[in-house]
Amino acid sequence: MLSETASKDPSTDKGIPALQDVFAQKGGDNQTKIVPDSVLDIQKSISEWTDGEEAVNLVLTSGGTGFTQKDNTPEVIAMMARPIAGVRNKTLIITLPGSPKGARENLEAILPQLAHACEQAAGADSRALHAGGTKRLEKEAGLQDTSVHGHHHHSHDHSHSNNHSHGHGHHHGPKAHTKPEDRPPISNDPNAGPTRRYRESPYPMLTVEEALQQIGELTPEPTVVKAPVDENLVGSVLAEDVTATESVPAFRASIVDGYAIIASKHIMVPSTKGIFPVVGVSHAKPGQMSDLRIGEVARITTGAPLPPGATSVVMVEDTVLKSMTEDGQEEKEIEILTDAIEPGENVREVGSDVKTGEVIMEKGEGITTVGGEFGLLASVGVREVSVYQRPVIGVLSTGGEIVQHNRPGELQLGEVRDTNRPTLLTAIRGSGFQAVDLGIASDKPGALEQTLRDAMRTVDVIITSGGVSMGELDLLKPTIERSLGGTIHFGRVSMKPGKPTTFATVPFKSNDGLRARLRVIFSLPGNPASAVVTYHLFVLPALHKMAGVQPVGLPKVQVVLEQDVKCDSKRAEYHRVMVVAKSDGLLHAVSTGFQRSSRIGSFKGANALLCLPVKEGKVVKGERIDALLMGKIVSEV
Repeated sequence: MLSETASKDPSTDKGIPALQDVFAQKGGDNQTKIVPDSVLDIQKSISEWTDGEEAVNLVLTSGGTGFTQKDNTPEVIAMMARPIAGVRNKTLIITLPGSPKGARENLEAILPQLAHACEQAAGADSRALHAGGTKRLEKEAGLQDTSVHGHHHHSHDHSHSNNHSHGHGHHHGPKAHTKPEDRPPISNDPNAGPTRRYRESPYPMLTVEEALQQIGELTPEPTVVKAPVDENLVGSVLAEDVTATESVPAFRASIVDGYAIIASKHIMVPSTKGIFPVVGVSHAKPGQMSDLRIGEVARITTGAPLPPGATSVVMVEDTVLKSMTEDGQEEKEIEILTDAIEPGENVREVGSDVKTGEVIMEKGEGITTVGGEFGLLASVGVREVSVYQRPVIGVLSTGGEIVQHNRPGELQLGEVRDTNRPTLLTAIRGSGFQAVDLGIASDKPGALEQTLRDAMRTVDVIITSGGVSMGELDLLKPTIERSLGGTIHFGRVSMKPGKPTTFATVPFKSNDGLRARLRVIFSLPGNPASAVVTYHLFVLPALHKMAGVQPVGLPKVQVVLEQDVKCDSKRAEYHRVMVVAKSDGLLHAVSTGFQRSSRIGSFKGANALLCLPVKEGKVVKGERIDALLMGKIVSEV
């Protein structure tokens, strides 16, 4: 509020309460200040609110916009940015009249566009923001109707993002010369009806290699988090080196069960062969021990600390009992049968396994189910490590014909049991990632859009199946592109099965409003075999990148064919096979049979995808060819 009078007596101000009332229904964090009609005072306040990391999204001024000698507001703002409504750094500045009624009416007139304007001022991608039109902008701004008090605003959020583009256009297809945001939506318009839909796909056909390149470039980089060293760490990848905070062992420990002794080549130390009194016992548990003297032994167990003064341990097998205590419960004397005991024999020295400060695991190494990495961290007392946060994946089936796979009763004409969702959930969890069941969405634009919006609040990656072909009810691509403002990076791949595979990214601002995050969407074909093939081929590398796993994707091996396999002359084919290790030292591939894209049975027993070349004819029995391993190799050795 700019007022000479109110700056001296704040109780006279009516403008600030009027403007605050406009935002009252939505709440939010706001700051207020009353300053006199002074150029320096006004500029100082504006600078404080628009400079640095704590800059706000929106500054509203009230007063000083008239034509009197003291009305300086437009001129002050003009010297700092642009007059009346402008941007300084990444903050939108709007100058309103000093009259409470006039300030309120002006604010109400522009309020529906403020959230959108603030996002643009903060640096958001213009094309992505405008995709989907006014309805999408109002929905994201929280505007459910045109009434004033229903509006959501971002004006006083002090923790916000200045980076909303997130790669839209930072990477392009291998042969493209324009950025995705520079191109109009090319998906079908759902409102145009079946007579105006595309008869051929408008999406260029990419090779598998080109598709993988785009996925690698456009998938978000991994996020680093702190994680406790517990069973949930399995599957994580370290984001920084880990050093030992303590030595292992932390004390001189016995490697065997036997007797601690002082052994030395010194002339004053007698031979280790002979009869020795047993003066103590050292078990593998905390406790105090007396010093051991020359000519004495102490019974010791594996892993127990050596008594002070002891140099070596004699194995129990190299001794015999000579006498017992009167009650017969303890050894009194033992005889050592050898004089070849060396200093340090059968002793683990301090730090001989791991030394304090030693790098025990390096950045990029994973915590496997074998247990060795976890055991190493536990052995040196590491309680917390930096890891790459593993993404959360949501799985959604689409289509009005899809019903739950376990629904009792017979199917009605046209109904199909949901195979893809439970299959993909199983595959994701088997790959070591958290999977969320998003259910089944109907073939209705509004319902599909809302389901995807809700999902983006809880997951990092969305996998859908179905709705990506050329049918009038295939709504995923237009929903992603037109309703969500996403970018479809590719919509077709030259492969078999899996041709309609679609990869998209959507900028999404989370509920906390802190920063925009990029959500990844893989829209896989509806045929079950196609969906599973494309998950392993395209989705898994993206999940690996987000989780910091290297190298990404399935491991490639060379196999020997057990039978002839027909090739496709136009598209690369991924044939489901079982890979078996045989006694000849080679890996052999056996087809799982009929390979139709709808036949999920082709995955029964499969542990690999055979990479068939594009060519006429076939690859013949005995020929060596690449395969991508999905599971454990079967051994017949």
